[in-house]
This record gives sequence, C-alpha cells and structure tokens, in this order.
Amino acid sequence: MRLSADDKPAEEPEPLRRSVLSSAAGRLARFAAAKAVRLALLLVSVATLSFVLVSFSPVDPIDAYLGPSILKVSPEQREVIAQRWGLDQPPVERFTRWAANLLQGDFGTSTIFNEPVLTVIVKRFTTSFWLMFAAWTVSGVLGFTLGLLAGAYPASPLDKTISFYAYLMASTPTFWVGMVLLTFFSVHLGWTPVHGAWPAGMAAHDVSLMQRIHHLILPAVTLSLIGVAQIALHTREKTIDVMRSEHALFAMAQGERPLAIVFCRTLRNVALPAVTLQFASLGELFGGAVLAEQVFAYPGLGKATVEAGFRGDVPLLLGLVIFSTVFVFTGNTVADLLYMIVDPRMRRNARKGDR
Repeated sequence: MRLSADDKPAEEPEPLRRSVLSSAAGRLARFAAAKAVRLALLLVSVATLSFVLVSFSPVDPIDAYLGPSILKVSPEQREVIAQRWGLDQPPVERFTRWAANLLQGDFGTSTIFNEPVLTVIVKRFTTSFWLMFAAWTVSGVLGFTLGLLAGAYPASPLDKTISFYAYLMASTPTFWVGMVLLTFFSVHLGWTPVHGAWPAGMAAHDVSLMQRIHHLILPAVTLSLIGVAQIALHTREKTIDVMRSEHALFAMAQGERPLAIVFCRTLRNVALPAVTLQFASLGELFGGAVLAEQVFAYPGLGKATVEAGFRGDVPLLLGLVIFSTVFVFTGNTVADLLYMIVDPRMRRNARKGDR
C-alpha cells in the first residue's frame, strides 16, 4: 500500500533542529572550557613541581655539561657559564624569570644542542611520532583482537595462551624486550639495523622512506609487544561480561557461534572502553618510548629526555616535561570526547544537565 502525502512522516521542525544543535554546541563549549581550566591548573602544578625538583637535584648542571672537560675549566670560566645560564641567581628569581618567559612561548635554550628548546622538541618529536603512532596502532588493533578472541572462548586453551602472553608482557620491562629482540634479529640474524633512525653517516633529508621503515620496525615491535597486554586483558574482561548478558545467552541458545555474537552483537559495547583505554595509555606509551629509544639509540624525545637528565640540561628537561604533560592530557581529552559522542548514555546525562 502506498503512503499518501498526509501519511508521510513529518520532518523535524527547524526550530527544534536549531535547539538540538545549540544544545550540543553548548555542551561542547562547556566541555572545552572545563578541560582548558584543568589543563592550565595541571601545567602550573607540573611546572612548579618540576622546577623545584630540578633545583634541588644533586646533579650539578655545569659539571654534567662539562663532563671530563671540567678539569680544564678554571673557576672564572665556570662562573661565566653560571652567569650565562642564570645559575648564579636565587631559585625563586630563576623560577619567576623562567615562568615569565614560558608564558611568552620562550622555553629557553638547550645547553646540549645549543638550540631553542622548542626547536629540539619539534625535531625529536617528528622522529618519535611515527614510532609511537606505529606502536600505538599495532598494539591497539592486535590487543583488541586478541582480547575479543580470549573473551569469546573463556577458559579455553586459546584464552589461556593469550592471557599467559598478556600477563608475561605486562610484567616484562620494555628495555629487556628491546635488548632480546636487538640481540636476536639485529646481531645474530642481521635482519634489522642495530641502532638509529637512519643509516649512520647519512643526513636526515637524504634518507629514503624504506630506510626509515627498516630502522623503525624493531623499536615499534618492542613497544607493540608490551602495549598489547593491557588492552588485551581489559577487552577480554569486558567481552566475558557481555557474553554473560541476557541477549548474548539468548543468541547462543538459538545456535549462534560465540565469534558471531562478539563481532555482530557486542562489538560496540566492548569497543568503547577499549578506545578510552587506548587513548589514556599515551602516558605509558611515552614512558616506554623513552626506554626503547635508549636501547636502540633512536634519536627521538625519549633519548633526548635521558640525555637532558644525565647531562643536566635543565631548560630542555623542563620543556620535555611540559610537552609530555600536554601530550598525555590531549590523549585523555580525545578519549573523553569520543566517549561522550559515541555513548548514548553520556549524551542523555548531558541533556539532563542542561535542563
């Protein structure tokens, strides 16, 4: 039977549509404002605490900078270096000046690289970004898939194997995994480079894409093997909970296979917490990258952080702390935003708050 013009569903009135869009824009604006305030308070706390810790550090920045050459430096030359870096001033005055420059976008000059801190961070982050992105993507996809398989068949040999691997990787240090892979694949087999992000002796702009990928493989695999554990175990628990729900049990009673139920009926419910966890794990990813880059001599942010700590590069160390704080906070914010957009319960709670 054909519907007449009167039987057709009426379109949503324009005023109602505008009201819905305005309400959504208002919720998004409040969300952004709240996150901005939290980020500002977090940066103030992190900057203050980091400066205090660095100021009371037993490592003398001048001694760490000079290294063995300290025996050749006279007290007068040492005093000149201290004046240049502002170390001859009281800590409160140094912090006030550093905070004022920071508000103007001036992070200072790195004593190791003799370049502005922001320039060093941008260069190193460009190298680290592809390493962390590859590891983050592979560990997320692989961990989520393994968690679904383990949760679909709980207490099975497959579940026990995946759980054993996840618990093993969760308790294994990143540097140890990197050293084992480096010894086996680079030293014994010679399949991957021993160190660096490109061949030794080549300039960065002369390196081809395949050479970069060749040097990227082993560090990315190291971080991925570690990163799989958390997402796999979390997804497994969520999948088991969903498989015990009434609609899943009803589907199995009708003869559907567990994998079909997981991928067709419960995937969205399991994916939401997994996405949130994956974005929230950026802090752990950054910490793992510090160790992996040190093992593979990979010239990224992680290696720069270690060098800044050991050689007393206070401006670079503080800049890296600020940058890593913003980096991790951004990941958590994206996770919250995606959860609010995708999860209908979050949208309903937000609408109730508007009334």
